Amino acid sequence: MEILVTVFLPLSLAIIMLSLGVGLTPSDFARVATRKRAFFIGAAFQVLVVPLTAYVLIMAFGLTGALAAGVMLLSFCPGGVTSNIVSRLANGDVALSVSLTAIISLLSILTVPILVGWAVVHFMGTDAPDITVTSLAIAMFLITTLPVAIGMVIRRLAPAFAIRIEPKLVAVASGLFVVIILAAIASNWGALMSNLATLGPALISMLIILMLAGVMVAGFAGLSWAERKTISIEVGIQNGTLGITLAPIIMVTTSGIPEIGLPSAVYGVLMYVVAIPFVLWIRNK
Repeated sequence: MEILVTVFLPLSLAIIMLSLGVGLTPSDFARVATRKRAFFIGAAFQVLVVPLTAYVLIMAFGLTGALAAGVMLLSFCPGGVTSNIVSRLANGDVALSVSLTAIISLLSILTVPILVGWAVVHFMGTDAPDITVTSLAIAMFLITTLPVAIGMVIRRLAPAFAIRIEPKLVAVASGLFVVIILAAIASNWGALMSNLATLGPALISMLIILMLAGVMVAGFAGLSWAERKTISIEVGIQNGTLGITLAPIIMVTTSGIPEIGLPSAVYGVLMYVVAIPFVLWIRNK
């Protein structure tokens, strides 16, 4: 289990983020300047609305302690590679999806450590670990930002090679995602069974509320249907892998995936339960 926590989890997330970087080009970032309204709405939702929604649902469902902090940790995580794939399946605006994922992922190195530091103290009280924001930011840089940057360098220097390996990296990343989810659930089976009746409905509610709100708000803003679908998916689908990977770092443990990572693991399963019917509903609507 120690190898899983200290080696496999960080390495797996790094590979997932590398697969994101390999698919990025400078035009993905430049596109933000030409589509300010769509990007601003999507970014505002992810940075502000998602955590606020999570907080309200924590209060509504009576979650406390590490589980409540874990839900907040999940809400702080940006969208992952999965959101780009789902946007493609939904006939959404994939370019917008990639831009949002890339920019918010890079910003998360600043936002996540600060917000996590607040959440664990607020919800765990005296049981909260001592978190050094700087060390958490460095860890996030090494397992998220650096792999994305390496992927972009590969795409820049060897575009043909990058295009060839991107599908394989995405496939590997998807497989690793499944393994990480299963490992997190297995290591917290007792806590999962005792809290599933509350945790499950809370996470499902968060998914449904955010996806519907994304569609409606983007519609009120006059965005195209493809943009509306993409924003809905980007704000609904969070990078649960990041939440699971950060959990042992936050709790300073190598003996397993702690309870604070359980919401991200459960979310990783429920995400598909909600997202697949939603995508089928909006795909050709």
